[in-house]
Amino acid sequence: MRLRRPVVVLILVLLVAVVGWFSLRQYLHHPDALWRIVSQQCVPHQRDNQIPEPCAKVDLRTGYVLLKDIHGPLQYLLMPTAKIKGMESPELLQPDTANFFWLAWQQRKVMSVRHGSQVPDDMISLTINSATGRTQNQLHIHISCLRADVRGQLHQYANTLSNRWQEFPIPLAGNPYIARKVSAAEFFQHSPFIMLATQLPQAREHMGRYSLAMAKLAEGEWIALATERNLLRLNLASAEQLQDHDCELVKE
Repeated sequence: MRLRRPVVVLILVLLVAVVGWFSLRQYLHHPDALWRIVSQQCVPHQRDNQIPEPCAKVDLRTGYVLLKDIHGPLQYLLMPTAKIKGMESPELLQPDTANFFWLAWQQRKVMSVRHGSQVPDDMISLTINSATGRTQNQLHIHISCLRADVRGQLHQYANTLSNRWQEFPIPLAGNPYIARKVSAAEFFQHSPFIMLATQLPQAREHMGRYSLAMAKLAEGEWIALATERNLLRLNLASAEQLQDHDCELVKE
């Protein structure tokens, strides 16, 4: 089937707009800003003076830092102390690389401390954006609140999911996702990066196209979510869209 010329022109205009918008984001946010904070401030301050500032925590032995994000009252970022760009980085698929998602989950208590009261686990989410859905070239996992509507949808359709990747029944935040349940033991033993690369056909060769999220159900299981970049659908693969950095859930 041949596309009519007006349709082709419209598609090209949309693609140019998406690429231009992404380029503007990169211009407005220096892509190494987070890496400079990690390598030039947090790590040397901890190493030389045992003071992690401006980070909230620096673990030199395990190799990660925890930094309060400038957006939202409770959002934190977990980042490696080594230079790892993001989803596309081959280091994430090496068995000796730290399980950064699991480490991020272990640090979730900082949200409750900052909030002044307990933030329930099923209101917390972890996300990492794709190579095109981010502004920074240092791996950073967003520790933040889950959107209220997304939380409700995850609980509503949880019984339709299994321990294999499958299409989530409905779009989340306007984009299609694949999802699978993850037990506590599996989450501890295997990083979501490896789960995606080894269990989804062709994902290993195109990891930079994907964005990942983890959320916990009230029943105790986790749900792993992934979305793939699709410029024709204006989907840059930014799972951060599933989060609410204003944390309206904890205000209710």
